[in-house]
Amino acid sequence: MLAATTLLAATGSPEPTRRDAQALQQKVATINELALQSARASGKGPRTLRRTIITENEVNAYLVFDSARDLPAGVVNPSIAILGDGRLSGRAVVDLDAVRKASPPKSLLDPKNLLMGRLPLTATGVLTTSDGTGRFSLESANVGTLPLPKLLLDEILSYYTRSTSRPGGVSIDDPFALPASIREIQVARGQAVIIQ
Repeated sequence: MLAATTLLAATGSPEPTRRDAQALQQKVATINELALQSARASGKGPRTLRRTIITENEVNAYLVFDSARDLPAGVVNPSIAILGDGRLSGRAVVDLDAVRKASPPKSLLDPKNLLMGRLPLTATGVLTTSDGTGRFSLESANVGTLPLPKLLLDEILSYYTRSTSRPGGVSIDDPFALPASIREIQVARGQAVIIQ
């Protein structure tokens, strides 16, 4: 929590508060309720689109105070920067030894031989959404101060997103369905507008 708070202070964002975390939880509950209402009203004529604004401060407060139970083991101190024009930047400390053990290096020259310990991982890219589908286009990624090749970032993401329904995990290029009847997410500086 200290590292996330320090990062937010360094970027000029206000310190996360429990109140912001609770505000996000309330907005998520409202988004889920609107999705249920939409499902019940399906086929009963045109419906009005609803907009919910979620702020960067609310997301980061949730990450500081309430996300521990939702994060995979080995991922700590996550934070998000909502940069505007669809651009997002994320940061977390990742246990690279666990990733390397799950997908061992194939040769002495394999870059995974450099992945050791718990290091900060950052990624920046553009989120585009429409008609209930989203896609993230990676612009850059770093592990510590070194650039991280997309192939290695994909391996890290794949490791942390494996499930019984997706044993190979998720690739950063995979399009994904937006949850809760969300049609679109508009990313502006410091906030995202959820349209459903």
